[in-house]
Amino acid sequence: MALKKSELYGSLWQSCDALRGGMDASQYKDYVLSLLFIKYISDKYADIPYAPITVPKGASFADMVALKGKPDIGDQINKKIVAPLAEANQHLSQADFPDFNDAVKLGDGKEKVDRLTDLISIFQSPALDFSKNRAEGDDILGDAYEYLMRHFATESGKSKGQFYTPAEVSRVIAQITGIRAAKTGSDTSVYDPTCGSGSLLLKVADESGSAVTLYGQDKDAATSGLARMNMILHNMPTALIVQGNTITDPKFKDGDTLKAFDYVVANPPFSDKRWGTGLDPLNDKYERFKAFGVPPSKQGDYSYLLHIVRSLKSTGTGACVLPHGVLFRGNAEADIRRALVRKGYIKGIIGLPANLFYGTGIPACIVVIDKKDAKTRKGIFMIDASQGFMKDGPKNRLRAQDIHKIVDAFTRNLDVPGLSRMVPFEEIAKNEFNLNLPRYIDSQKVDDRQDIEGHLKGGIPQADIDELQSYWEVCPGLRAVLFKPLRPGYVALAVDKVAIKATIFEHPEFKTFITRMNAHFATWRDQSAKKLKALNAGCHPKEVIFDLSEGLLAHYAGKPLINKYDVYQHLMDYWAGTMQDDCYLIAAEGWKAETYRIVEKDKKGKDKDKGWTCDLIPKPLIVARYFKEHRAAIEELAQELESATACLEELEEEHSGEDGVFADFDKISKGAVGARLKEIKGDKDAAEEGVVLDKWLTLNEQEADLKKRLKEAEATLDAKAYQQYPKLTENEIKALAVDDKWLAALDADIHGEMDRISQALAQRVRTLAERYETPMPELASLVADLDVKVNAHLERMGFEW
Repeated sequence: MALKKSELYGSLWQSCDALRGGMDASQYKDYVLSLLFIKYISDKYADIPYAPITVPKGASFADMVALKGKPDIGDQINKKIVAPLAEANQHLSQADFPDFNDAVKLGDGKEKVDRLTDLISIFQSPALDFSKNRAEGDDILGDAYEYLMRHFATESGKSKGQFYTPAEVSRVIAQITGIRAAKTGSDTSVYDPTCGSGSLLLKVADESGSAVTLYGQDKDAATSGLARMNMILHNMPTALIVQGNTITDPKFKDGDTLKAFDYVVANPPFSDKRWGTGLDPLNDKYERFKAFGVPPSKQGDYSYLLHIVRSLKSTGTGACVLPHGVLFRGNAEADIRRALVRKGYIKGIIGLPANLFYGTGIPACIVVIDKKDAKTRKGIFMIDASQGFMKDGPKNRLRAQDIHKIVDAFTRNLDVPGLSRMVPFEEIAKNEFNLNLPRYIDSQKVDDRQDIEGHLKGGIPQADIDELQSYWEVCPGLRAVLFKPLRPGYVALAVDKVAIKATIFEHPEFKTFITRMNAHFATWRDQSAKKLKALNAGCHPKEVIFDLSEGLLAHYAGKPLINKYDVYQHLMDYWAGTMQDDCYLIAAEGWKAETYRIVEKDKKGKDKDKGWTCDLIPKPLIVARYFKEHRAAIEELAQELESATACLEELEEEHSGEDGVFADFDKISKGAVGARLKEIKGDKDAAEEGVVLDKWLTLNEQEADLKKRLKEAEATLDAKAYQQYPKLTENEIKALAVDDKWLAALDADIHGEMDRISQALAQRVRTLAERYETPMPELASLVADLDVKVNAHLERMGFEW
């Protein structure tokens, strides 16, 4: 069975986290990720001549397995596995790996032996056989590595999660560099001066579409080691990753000057207070601070940005994540900012939501540097994307649609109210080169205003109705049906309040619109079904979703009422939850629908058979297509059972009071009821009790019989469904997966989106109607009447005041 992407990630994380014990997540990750790396290169490259990674004899994962349980396991891993690997590969060093014999981190004696043995066992799972489970061009393992790093970053807490840039932010940066549209090759250089685990570099490389040369530097030895492994896992073994402090000791040089690159991307530590330690900025031999000024000694954000500027070729593009403060802080930073703007180097600024990054909750921005067009630049393109995100546990995350909106706006220079616009230099100069985004873009949602005259005199303000113009453009006649003129500037509801929804949904123009939109989706669905059914083993899932999602976005562009990005998000959510795994199965095995047993271990460690399943074609799809009658019969039986159980419960409840028939029963059961009937046999005074007990027995027998019949029917259907799988042709499997599963789910989601749009209009009209339904004088009169009534009641009760 092929490797399911989501299962690989989840099982790895759960297993590894369970063994962590009291160790800090930021340290434990080094052991887990190193083992994942050794397992991967052993499966992929052991015994293969001319492989990009050499796995020496005796230093593979299998040799590590042989060390399980040995008292000196940690020392042996260091000497027999790690040391030979580092020696045989020039881009690896022993310092890249953690110390497997560290008693402080792993415990001593038996604790260390057990922990390492159990950790190795996790990676022995047959599901983690990377020799066959990889669709070329799609890095299941590299993505698993990133998944683990993201979870470790979340667990590591403040400051220690900085080794990882959230993948969504990396994707934004990779796409706004424009590297996909550029002519790139092996001579194209991409550099990250604070590369962490290398995820940002890899996203840019992935975006380029051709082999580029990667360079990275990070001051932390363990993190730069992680980055080297990450490069290898992502099939980029030639990437050059070095360790050292970029500001005080940059490693990439051409003679005495800094090496210049085509692209530079970075997520440096925010507000680094020690950036200048060991450096004389005024006499910096690389002249990074000569043209623009020296950053404050306790605020290092601009030191990294100026390093990027200096490290770019004259045609180069850079993007750097920085805290929002760089846009508006004064003094030395204001001078640097003014000089950079005047030079024309800042192409764009993208404001991100707060709480995206690990280790900090402050909002950040991406500053885009572009030297190529600096002399002809007329302004800075600004995007305030602070409102577009989803909650994900303690952090916020950019959704697929948020990323796409940012990239679309930036790459096409779109003027989108509340989101983006080109800000001319003249306007920036008037604001004294303060680049704080709210000065230029108002991204806050408009408050729902209250109309004073409407409250005083009644009537819905015309302005509120005009704000629903997008609906009236689609259904011009609907407005006149819902509202009637009241006085200048105000209207009244023309239908009963309870009839608002029905009036909208039943209106001919609205019905026509819904029919048209359903047909519009059907066109895309039919086109997509053909493409999806043409997929074969060896296809690239990332290309599949790219083509599918871009096609859907284009299909819904310019359509009334429905937001193309909302439709796109439905597809991307379904891809992440279900379709991605299915496509990876098809990429690995082709169109196969094979069942397998679900075996789980009980508390005693024994295997328990929990039935069967099929990942690509779940049982309900087979039942719905081939056994509708059986399913209908089961549903009918289930309803009968529900009704019988309800009658039984009703009888028990009716006679369970203080003097009820069942009052003295510890537990109402067939045995207890039968025993009581024997007791009262022949007792005329207990005749009524006997009737109730006999009725209970009859209902109980009915319930038991229905349960038995239902169980038998379900077992029969289960067997029939199971027997159907081997009979399925490839075309039938395609129809089940593409039509009945994928496109049916998307159809339901997009119909739900249309329903949400329809409900939103009905809800808004109702809200407005209720808000201005009772004018203030009427309310005052009502209150006065109630006041008189209350006072009269109080007087009758004898109260005086």
